[in-house]
Order: sequence, then C-alpha cells, then structure tokens
Amino acid sequence: MSPETPETGAKPSQMNKVLRFVIPGILALGADQATKQWARAALGPEGSGRAKEVIGKSLSFHYAENPGIAFSMFRDLRGGRFVLAGLAVVALVMVVRYLRSTDVTQRTLHVALGLIAGGAVGNLVDRLIYARVVDFILVDVGVWPLNPWPVFNVADIVLVVGVGLIALDILVSRRGASPQVADQGTP
Repeated sequence: MSPETPETGAKPSQMNKVLRFVIPGILALGADQATKQWARAALGPEGSGRAKEVIGKSLSFHYAENPGIAFSMFRDLRGGRFVLAGLAVVALVMVVRYLRSTDVTQRTLHVALGLIAGGAVGNLVDRLIYARVVDFILVDVGVWPLNPWPVFNVADIVLVVGVGLIALDILVSRRGASPQVADQGTP
C-alpha cells in the first residue's frame, strides 16, 4: 500500500498524475493567451491588413477572428458562442474523466490530456470573453495541403500535439502488448 500525504490524503503517485496533467495544461493555456494578446495588440483588429512575415511567405502572422470551430465551420450558428462553449465544457469533463481512469504509469497520456485541456480552455476563454477565437498563425509552403493552411493559434497547436501524443501512446502500448506465441511443442 502506498503512503498517503498528510495534507491531501492522496497517494503520491496519484499526485504525480495530476501534476503531469495540470502543469502542461497551465503552460499551454498561458502560452495561448499570451500569444493571442500579442496578436490583438500587434496585428488586430481583423481586416486591418497588418501582417508580419516570420519565414518569408511560408510562415507569417495574420490576425483573424473565428466565431465558429475549425476552418470557420458553424460561424453562423445561432447562439453559437454558447453552444460551442458548452461543447468545450463537455469535452473538458470527458478529458478529466478519462484522466481519472488512467493508470499512474501512463505519463505520456497524462501530459497529452493536459495539453488538450489547456488548448480547449484557451479557446473557451476567447469564446466566453470575445465571442470568437483569435487565430494568427499562417503556414503557406506552396504544396497541398499547406498552400495555405487555415489560420490557427497556439491552442490549436497544443490540441494537435496532445492528440498526436495519445495516438503515439496507443501505438507504443499496443506494440508492447503484442500477443505471445505459446510453445506447443514442449510438454
């Protein structure tokens, strides 16, 4: 039986799981909100035409506001701000429930879920405060599908990285759990 900490009554391994979730989530949220504030100040408002090239035409910053979801889908949805915010809250609840069901040894999964939560909260904050999400990163490398890719933000990046880490975790755990062939020739 693992010892419990006197302050929380939680097992240290459970506390580590929570920290592996919370720290990446807070860092992702902080980075997202800081970069969006920068974009509002340096590039906004939408339609101002201000842009900053980072790596020529391949990577640049262009201010955009998205009242919908990915690729501006549902941008004309009546009450969309609250519907999409509600969906984000439901997704966050699902992420936390999934985290609770994970084993304490699934470190990559805990970090991935933290990144997903941080990115979701970052876009949720925009929806609740501004009624739209600020996007400002534009990638255009001149080849499909990146010519150009729709404008996105740091929250979108950490969401994708989180999902990628989950996929990697699944692949690695399946590979490690490959079926063992029984030796049928020995008594």
